Amino acid sequence: MEIYNLMKMGLDATHLRSNAIAENIANINTPGYKRKYVSFEDTLKNKLEIPSIKLKVDKESVVREDGNNVDIEHEKVNQAATTLEYNALVSLTNIKIAMTKSIISGR
Repeated sequence: MEIYNLMKMGLDATHLRSNAIAENIANINTPGYKRKYVSFEDTLKNKLEIPSIKLKVDKESVVREDGNNVDIEHEKVNQAATTLEYNALVSLTNIKIAMTKSIISGR
């Protein structure tokens, strides 16, 4: 798989994951709300050819009596990790593009 496509998919996955976390945090007081999450890495491990990024609903864990299973501390940690991952992917993409430009210009 071409490195640019893999980086793009990683950026797409972190963007979708960030949106899911924001939605979870926004619905922390909604009774019966089930947290959503993105499992891109698992999909990539299973199918390296054409991985798909899917939003999943966590129906297993129940944190409160009202059926809402969003844990704010867990969501904050996930958001921080997702931000770091996104920034690292952007940096790697910029480095790869700079290398390509350097090769094309003959430096």
